[in-house]
Amino acid sequence: MVVEEAKNNINGIKSSFPIVLGYLPIGFAYGILGTKSGFSILQVVALSLFVYAGSAQFIAISLLSSGTDIITLIMTIFIVNLRHFLYSTSLSQYMKRINRKHIPILSFFITDETYAVSITDLKENNEYNEKYFYQLFFMSYTTWIISSFIGAMFGSFLNGSVNIGLDFALPAMYIALLLMQISGYRKVFISIFSGLLSISLMYILPGNINVIVSAVIGAGIGGLIDIWTKNS
Repeated sequence: MVVEEAKNNINGIKSSFPIVLGYLPIGFAYGILGTKSGFSILQVVALSLFVYAGSAQFIAISLLSSGTDIITLIMTIFIVNLRHFLYSTSLSQYMKRINRKHIPILSFFITDETYAVSITDLKENNEYNEKYFYQLFFMSYTTWIISSFIGAMFGSFLNGSVNIGLDFALPAMYIALLLMQISGYRKVFISIFSGLLSISLMYILPGNINVIVSAVIGAGIGGLIDIWTKNS
C-alpha cells in the first residue's frame, strides 16, 4: 500500500520522461540556433524562461535576427500559439477538482508536449490533482531551460557555418506524441485527414492559422463520427 501510494505521488515525474528525452535535443538545437543568430546566452535563456514555447521561440529568433518590428513579432507569435486555446479547453474538464488559484500558474506551462502527455494520462485516470501537473510541467520546463542553456553555451563556441543536423528533432517529437494518442481506426482517420487538410491550407491561409482550422474541423468531424457511432 505504501509502495503504491509512493508511485502515485510521482506520477507526474514518471510521465515527464518522454518529454524530457525529447526536450534535450530540441532545446539544445534552439540554444545553438540562438547564439549562431547573434544573440547572447542570457537572451537565449531568457526566451526559454519567459516565453517557453518551442516552435514560437525558433520563429522569434529567426524574426528578430532579420530585424522584424516588434508588432509583427508579437502578432506572429500570437497566431502561432493560438492552438493553446484548444489545449486549455480540452484540459479544463479535467481540472475541475483543482483549486482555482493553481490554474493561472499551471496554464503558463501548457505546451504541445505537456498537453499530449497529460491528456493521455487523464483519459485513463482523471483523478490526478495539481501535484501531478506541477511535477509534469516543472520537470519539462526545467529540462527545456537547461538544454537551452547548454545549447547556447555550445553554440557560442561553434563556427557560424557549422551545421550539426538537429533540424529533425522538433517534428520527430511531434510525430512520437501523436502516435502515443492514436488508437482505433477513427483516430487514425482523423489524424490523417487533419494532417492532409493542414498541409493543403498552409498554401492558402497566412501564418499558422492552417493548424487551428484543421484542428477544429478534425475535432468536429471526430465528434460527429462519435455521435453517429453511438446512434447506429
